[in-house]
Amino acid sequence: MAANSSPPILPISVSTAAGDQPVPSESSVRSFISGIAETVRTGLSNRRPWGELLDRGAFSKPESLAEGGARIRKNYAYFRINYITVVAGVVAISLLTNPLSLIFLFGLLAAWLFLYIFRRPSDPPISLFGREYSDRETLIFLILSSIVVIFLTNVGSVVISALLVGVGLVCAHGAFRVPEDLFLDEAEPQTGVPGILSLLTGSAVAVSQPARA
Repeated sequence: MAANSSPPILPISVSTAAGDQPVPSESSVRSFISGIAETVRTGLSNRRPWGELLDRGAFSKPESLAEGGARIRKNYAYFRINYITVVAGVVAISLLTNPLSLIFLFGLLAAWLFLYIFRRPSDPPISLFGREYSDRETLIFLILSSIVVIFLTNVGSVVISALLVGVGLVCAHGAFRVPEDLFLDEAEPQTGVPGILSLLTGSAVAVSQPARA
């Protein structure tokens, strides 16, 4: 070996602490969106055929309010996913015909997702106009913003009106659709809206651990 050989160069690795800079929670957003898509896809796969829902030969006027109520309960148990789809479609059409309400609603949803739900305890406080805001102050701001958007603009009236129209259509169909030809399965698992709500609450708990100060 030569006497003037230089010593081997050791590799140097520079590690950056995780707390030095905030890491965007892209994985949380991606899993949230994929979870909603999977829930919607599973729910739609369990819907009844639309031809069965709109079978003209199965409609008749109920003889009493009690019979109409019983029909609604039975038809809802059978056409639950179809009914939820109808109500969601009415709300979507109503929002699309009111673009300002749609913009307000999307802005409010985005604020909740990125300012509170998807934030982690390790993320730095939100800073605005040279002042830092705690998680509690951010939550209060989001709640007040939701009240303003829903009750002091036309967003609330548009959504509530659409829900009333959708529920009215569902109740009218359920009261006039004779359910005697339907094979009801009471043990069928609940899907659709409950699944989405559980996904929302599960995501909120997962990204807020440990508990906020």
